[in-house]
Amino acid sequence: MEETSGAPGGMQGREFAWTDADFDRVQAMIYKRAGISLHDGKHAMVYSRLSRRLRETGYQSFREYLGWLESSESPEWQEFVNALTTNLTSFFREHHHFEIFADRLKSKPPGTPWSVWCSAASTGEEPYSIVMTALDTLGTHPKFSLVASDIDSKVLASAARGVYRLDGLKGIDAGRMQRFFLRGKGGNDGMVRVKPELSQYIEFLMVNLIRDDWPFRDPFDVVFCRNVMIYFDAPTQRKVLERIHRVMKPGSLLFVGHAENFSDSRDLFVLKGKTVYERR
Repeated sequence: MEETSGAPGGMQGREFAWTDADFDRVQAMIYKRAGISLHDGKHAMVYSRLSRRLRETGYQSFREYLGWLESSESPEWQEFVNALTTNLTSFFREHHHFEIFADRLKSKPPGTPWSVWCSAASTGEEPYSIVMTALDTLGTHPKFSLVASDIDSKVLASAARGVYRLDGLKGIDAGRMQRFFLRGKGGNDGMVRVKPELSQYIEFLMVNLIRDDWPFRDPFDVVFCRNVMIYFDAPTQRKVLERIHRVMKPGSLLFVGHAENFSDSRDLFVLKGKTVYERR
């Protein structure tokens, strides 16, 4: 039922009118564009994030703004997606994954080439953690490449810059800090930048997981797809898993988030450990 006055969830008195119909429309649009299923408890989050887009674009109502989006292929679509994606991340999150990843890297002869995909790069903490693990395990100048992708253009640009607040690097020991990061001085005090030694192994790419236009030519040895599927409904999860299966080598590893379970897709992946799957 559409609310014609006020707004859901105690949101009266807001800057813009906000109705159930507006929320339903946003739900449908982000699902079609990015496969993200917004549940009904996200009214306040959606209003807050998209209100900024109304201010930026000069629209006075959600109805006008959403109508403009639906009638065009404006660059604003990317801003819309950016606004509604969540980017929680940290260095060496789910630490056991990096131990398992290191063991897998040791399982083949020295000099073996490795191709890895991090499918939700966010602001870069995960891909840089992956490369640090690879360099620690394989030694200097390994045959190692990482594709780091995301649907959010802004976080991907931030990841490529590789600049972080020093107090955000809690998961990194002193040895890695010295080897892989440069400390800022003067006006950049309290900041660090990733050294080129680390970033040279990474290619940053925009990839929408629900589209058919993945740019990969060769299959991957390892895929990190962590805390992404929780935003998809079951049919979308299955479709994405089938595509991931197609771009992985037989026997390769898929790392997923701690709240994700793909036991319904045993024909594609078999559980090999805590939130680690092997491609069938």
